[in-house]
Amino acid sequence: MSAFTIQTLSPLLMSQEIKLHGDVYFGNVKGKLPHGMGSYTWSDGTVYDGYWEDGKMCGRGRISWSSGTSYEGDFSGGYLHGFGTLKTPDGSVYKGSWRLNIQNGVGRKEYSNSDVYDGCWKDGAHEGSGKYAWGNGNTYIGNWKSGKMFGRGVMKWVNGDLFDGSWLNGYRHGSGVYRFSDGSYYFGTWTKGLKDGQGTFYPAGSKCSSFRKTAHSQRFRDPERNVTRTYSEKITFSGFFRESGRITSRRIPPDDDYALGDSTREFSASERTEMFSHISDEGGSEVDDDSTVAWEREYMQGVLMKERVKNHSGALSSKSKQSKRITNESKQKSCVDIFEGHKSYCLMLNLQLGIRYTVGKITPVPMREVRSSDFGERARIRMYFPRKGSQFTPPHYSVDFHWKDYCPMVFRNLREMFKLDAAEYMMSICGDDGLRELSSPGKSGSLFYLSHDDRFVIKTLRRSELKVLLKMLPSYYDHVKKYDNTLITKFFGLHEITLRGGKKVRFIVMGNMFKTELRIHRRYDLKGSYQGRFTNKDHIDEGTTLKDLDLAYEFHMDRTLREALFEQIQLDCSFLESQQIIDYSLLLGLHFRAPEHLKALLEAPDAEHGSSSSLEFDDGSKSGELSIPPTGLLLVTHEPSSVNTAPGPHIRGNTLRAFSVGDKEVDLLLPGTGRLRVQLGVNMPAQANRKVSQEVSGSTEVELFEVYDVVLYLGIIDILQDYNMRKKIEQACKSVRYDPISISVADPKFYSKRFIDFLHKVFPVDP
Repeated sequence: MSAFTIQTLSPLLMSQEIKLHGDVYFGNVKGKLPHGMGSYTWSDGTVYDGYWEDGKMCGRGRISWSSGTSYEGDFSGGYLHGFGTLKTPDGSVYKGSWRLNIQNGVGRKEYSNSDVYDGCWKDGAHEGSGKYAWGNGNTYIGNWKSGKMFGRGVMKWVNGDLFDGSWLNGYRHGSGVYRFSDGSYYFGTWTKGLKDGQGTFYPAGSKCSSFRKTAHSQRFRDPERNVTRTYSEKITFSGFFRESGRITSRRIPPDDDYALGDSTREFSASERTEMFSHISDEGGSEVDDDSTVAWEREYMQGVLMKERVKNHSGALSSKSKQSKRITNESKQKSCVDIFEGHKSYCLMLNLQLGIRYTVGKITPVPMREVRSSDFGERARIRMYFPRKGSQFTPPHYSVDFHWKDYCPMVFRNLREMFKLDAAEYMMSICGDDGLRELSSPGKSGSLFYLSHDDRFVIKTLRRSELKVLLKMLPSYYDHVKKYDNTLITKFFGLHEITLRGGKKVRFIVMGNMFKTELRIHRRYDLKGSYQGRFTNKDHIDEGTTLKDLDLAYEFHMDRTLREALFEQIQLDCSFLESQQIIDYSLLLGLHFRAPEHLKALLEAPDAEHGSSSSLEFDDGSKSGELSIPPTGLLLVTHEPSSVNTAPGPHIRGNTLRAFSVGDKEVDLLLPGTGRLRVQLGVNMPAQANRKVSQEVSGSTEVELFEVYDVVLYLGIIDILQDYNMRKKIEQACKSVRYDPISISVADPKFYSKRFIDFLHKVFPVDP
């Protein structure tokens, strides 16, 4: 029997020997079931030594199959689940995370042919970031999908060649740079592993070659360091354990054949074909100090079709000198200088480093219900990140900083509740593409960041807002746990960075509710107030968030959808009222299925902040143009196989029912475009009526309506206003001699009533 720590057992747990259908168990039992420490031998020779819980392998243990395969590590519900090591008779070894008998999370596998993979796994295959080292010395560091190189990655061959670029299904595919071992470079595109299209070749010794060699060597080292850290942190995929139903040996070990095939090994051959075919004796070995020689080439499926020499002299050299001078000046500025200049590259880097550390530390902890202590003052993760690195942190290019993560177990459970995978969450925020800083849409002065895939919004908080959130967090947790369809902002993490000099910056990570499959043509921030709630018409574009007085529409919805919406709004407002919260808003996004004459109104000018709302499919239109079909919106019976049911960072809850289809769960059908799942606040269809007046027979006016089909996206935001803010609002009201009703805007009960009354006007009941 393997050596394990044996805990003190209850008197009810007595050692017994049990025989059943050829199987033999010896150990502690509870009733007639193995419970505690014990050894179980199946009739085929499979043996398990370790802990049991109610008849199932659970906890730490070791199992040896009759085939010679063995596993030692964590179990749950009869499954390999947690962290452990699997060894097979052919000599391969996997050490890492498991989920329900499948490699899932971060792990390292040493194959029988001497290949080694170290990185992320999903459903038994390489997926995410990882490093694969072949036995012949070749190495790949980058992204994977379904066991194949996919996305951005760097391949380095044992002969010194290196490729840095895009991959698809194990082949170079897309743009990239190939560096030959002699220092020459080829910049171009590839299709399924073959050069295809136009590119530029720089011979060894050229200025461009020298510069690129340094840059790409550094690029190769950086991801290698990151991947090595990833395994050491033991980041795992989180998830609940499933019941197995009865005692089972799970004797069939996980599939073990994940070594890469010949399609990758073919890349080990050098690509230096035609490299010097057109280089003269005079220019082949040396390049003039004042010029850069290059060849423009055109390939078709790996065959060189055209080639011509480029020679950039004098002027290019002077530009290079100017560029070098600018680069040197940039290097003289430290990260502190950049931050003080309101450019927050270092702040973003610190945030990514901290979140990566926190997720890596909290994810391997077994899942459990939160306790009162998880909300307390001691519920913090603290770490110091010196620039040179430490025993627990990597070296980095930012300034030294202290990191604090608030209530990590609470937010870990919230992410699980919102069905966000830990590895995907980390990659979205901490991936190589980084974060994008947005200009603040409000008057708070907060900084806003957007993850590279638009899934998450990160906002800086004032100290007072931090206190409000920490105070309301237990109630917030209970509320979102009780109401799957809540419209209140979804929070995923709360962090603090302390820079040199004691400057503290606090962050909250939230879901981006405008990460949608349809293009958002108009967005509104609605508070139910008419005092100053309008936008200068000269400053409106597609990315502008409009206000109450700018809203010229009434929205008519299916009766059951409307009832579900207002039932949840009432529940959410009651919660905010109980927390003494005011000044929150309903953020409303509109996708128009509009007639062609609205094209000028709805088209977005080229604006950087408008890009985040032009997403996967948009009526078949491209950015800057609209193609609106004449057909409208249809509600049809829900078919899970026909729509995407995967949760997003702002999506949670049930598929809604609609009165118009017999009170059944529904999907939204957009003729000519697609089919979407209808959830509360997501993909909700409506008719937008805009009242217009037309003069007839003199001064008589007749009310007319323009009617548009729209898809609505809704959420309640800005819920972190504290008591001091209410006092400021009340003081401002008194200073301009508002009437008593206006002054009572600082009363949470009055605010929620006014807010809901206003929304009843925006979403009226159909007669």
